[in-house]
Amino acid sequence: MSDNNPWTRTRKQLHIAARRFPIDPLLLARLENHDRIVEVSVPLKMDDGSVAVYQGFRVQHNNDRGPYKGGLRFHPNVDKDEVKALSFWMTMKNAVINIPFGGGKGGITINPKDLSHAELERLTKEFTRKLAPFIGPEVDAPGPDVGTNGEIMQWIREEYEKITGASAPAVTTGKPIKKGGSLGRTEATGLGGYYALLAILRMMKRKPEGLTVAIQGFGNVGSFLAEYLEEAGMRVVALSDSKGGIYIPSGIASMHEVQRCKEKTGKVSGCYCIGSVCDIGNIKELGGREISSEKLLELPVDILVPAALENALTKENAKRVKAGIILEMANGPTTAEADGVFKSKGITVIPDVLANSGGVAVSYFEWYQNMRGEHWSKKEVFKKLKEKMDSACEMVHDISLQYKVPLREAAYIRALQSLSAKTAGVKKNGSGKKRMK
Repeated sequence: MSDNNPWTRTRKQLHIAARRFPIDPLLLARLENHDRIVEVSVPLKMDDGSVAVYQGFRVQHNNDRGPYKGGLRFHPNVDKDEVKALSFWMTMKNAVINIPFGGGKGGITINPKDLSHAELERLTKEFTRKLAPFIGPEVDAPGPDVGTNGEIMQWIREEYEKITGASAPAVTTGKPIKKGGSLGRTEATGLGGYYALLAILRMMKRKPEGLTVAIQGFGNVGSFLAEYLEEAGMRVVALSDSKGGIYIPSGIASMHEVQRCKEKTGKVSGCYCIGSVCDIGNIKELGGREISSEKLLELPVDILVPAALENALTKENAKRVKAGIILEMANGPTTAEADGVFKSKGITVIPDVLANSGGVAVSYFEWYQNMRGEHWSKKEVFKKLKEKMDSACEMVHDISLQYKVPLREAAYIRALQSLSAKTAGVKKNGSGKKRMK
C-alpha cells in the first residue's frame, strides 16, 4: 500500500515510536489491530414509499484507557482504511491529552444532503438500533464528525434511551447545549490548537506577535483558530477552502468579516474586506491576490496550518514548504515521506494527535458533566482545556528533547507510555515518577 494509505501510515508511526519506547509485545499487537469492527445494514423507507439499504459501521480500536470515543460521519466516500486510521488516532490522541477514553470511529456511506430531514432522522434511529448493543455511556460514546451534527447526536441519544429504557445523556457528545451539550464545544478544536501553538512557541522562546500564518481550511476549526491567532497579535495572511482562497501579504484585517462574507457567498475566494465591505473589487487596494489551496501551502509564512484535507502535504510539495512551523489541525495532513522532508529541513511539526485534541478533550468534559449531572460555565471549560493542552504540550516537548526526536514521534511515545502504564496498572511519566491521573 502507498504512503498515502492512512492506516498503513499509522502502523509505521506506531512501530517507529515502539522502537524508541519498547512496550509489551502483546500491547503492540493489540494496538496494531482493532478490538472490533461492527458492520450493519441500515434499511430506510424513503418519503416516496421506496426502500433503500445503506451500509453502516463502527470501528472500535482500543479501550484500555476507557470507553471508545470518536465521531460518526455520514459521507458517500467513507473508506474503511481511513476510518481504521482515525479510530487509532483517537486512541493515541486521548492518551496524549490524558483523558480516560479509548479510540473509535464510524459512520454510514451516504450523502446526508440527498435525504430529507425526516429521512435522515429515520436513518439515524435505525442505525442506532443496530449499534445499540455495542455503544453506551461506559462502552462507546460517539460524537459528531463529517456530515453529522448535534441534532443527529440527540437523535441517537433518544433512540438509545428508548431501547434501554433508561436516561443516558452521556451516550453521545456534541449534543445541543439545551440537550446536555457542553458550552465551548463548538470552539474547542480551534481553541485547543491555539493553546498548543502558544505552548510550543513558549518552549521555543518565540513570541507570537507579528508571526505570519496561512490556513488551509476555513471551516469551523480554521475560522475559530484564525480569530484566536488574530487576537494574539499574529498576522493571518492567507485563508482557503475547497473553492480557493485569498492571500494578502500585509495581513487579513478581520477574520470576523471574512467569516461573514463566506457565510453569505459560500466561499472564501473574493472576500477582500475593507471595514464591513467585502468584495473582490477591494483586491488591488489591499494588495491581495487569489490563491489555490495547494499554492497556499507553499507561501513564505512563519506558520502553516493544514486544517482541511488528509494527505495535503506530500513528497511532491514538501520541499516547497517555506514555513518554519506546521500546526496540523486536520487529521493526517502529512504523509510519512513529507515528514522526512520536514525533519531534514528543520521544520517543527506540531502533530495532529496533539494539535487538534481540544475537540475530544471538551467532548470528555461534556461526558463527565452528563455522567455527574454537572453544568460548567464556558470560562471553566476553557480553563480546563488550556490546562490539558499546556500539560500535554509540555510532556511531548520534554520527550522530544529527551529522545532527540520530532514532536510527532514524541507524541506517540507519550501515548505509548500512557497506554503501557494503564495496562500495567501504574501511572508513570517518562522519568518513572508517579504522576496524577
